[in-house]
Amino acid sequence: MPRISIVILTFNSIEFIKSCLDSIFNQDYQDFEIIIVDNGSRDGTSDFIRKEYPWVILIENKQNLGACRARNQGIKESRGEWILTLDCDIVLKKDFLFRLLNVIKDLSPQSGMIQPKILNVDRETIYSTGIFLSSIRRFYDMDKGKKDNEKFNRSRYVFGACSAAAVYNRQMLEAIKEDTGYFDERFFFLVEDVDLAWRAQKKGWKALFCPEAVCYHYGNSSGYARKNRQYLCLRNRLFLIFKNEKLIGKIKLIPLFFIYDLPRLLFILFNYRRLNLRKEVCVR
Repeated sequence: MPRISIVILTFNSIEFIKSCLDSIFNQDYQDFEIIIVDNGSRDGTSDFIRKEYPWVILIENKQNLGACRARNQGIKESRGEWILTLDCDIVLKKDFLFRLLNVIKDLSPQSGMIQPKILNVDRETIYSTGIFLSSIRRFYDMDKGKKDNEKFNRSRYVFGACSAAAVYNRQMLEAIKEDTGYFDERFFFLVEDVDLAWRAQKKGWKALFCPEAVCYHYGNSSGYARKNRQYLCLRNRLFLIFKNEKLIGKIKLIPLFFIYDLPRLLFILFNYRRLNLRKEVCVR
């Protein structure tokens, strides 16, 4: 059985998938398997993978089922002790897996998630060093947009890992799995990694930022419609709070709803009358 299973999502991703896969096969460490889940690509992505990388496991969906279900499909198919989820526009530094395994061997039993250092494609600015969840339940990628320097080379515990490049302990995933999957498929896309991290935290699992493992993210490669992102961010934020927050916490957040969420909701209702998530949201 491989030590690491790598689960990659694709959707019309022929422009990015070669760089992603080549960076994996050029790793110093080679004990891994790759599962690609394609969400109904129409640009020849699946044909390209079958022809150029016939040894990878390819799951083909006829339509866009969303990031959550696609990742669940890949995790279910995987066999590794650890699962690395990747967006198709991620490129791994050559020693990424070797550095990652060096960290894994010394982890505490409570460590269920690892956040690599994700840099933007310029290799100078940070995309994410982990998920932060504030007291008013706003969430964002930590240190995003900051210039990388020595300050970001220290390991630390964070709230959760950004699923664009995140490492999950299989034992943790099985322990927190719900009827709706490892990633809750009701989210479809966006915020699902925050939900998973919150569920894991409530059961005593921790997330560790691992600056030694570095990867590069093109970002915004999916080209999904802005209106869909706005709708899903709002809907999934409210669902996240309703699902995970304690009753007293929900009561305290009611004033915030009227100040922060209600104006966004009214904007969406008046401006976006029709949304077709499966057709328009390009989840990679």
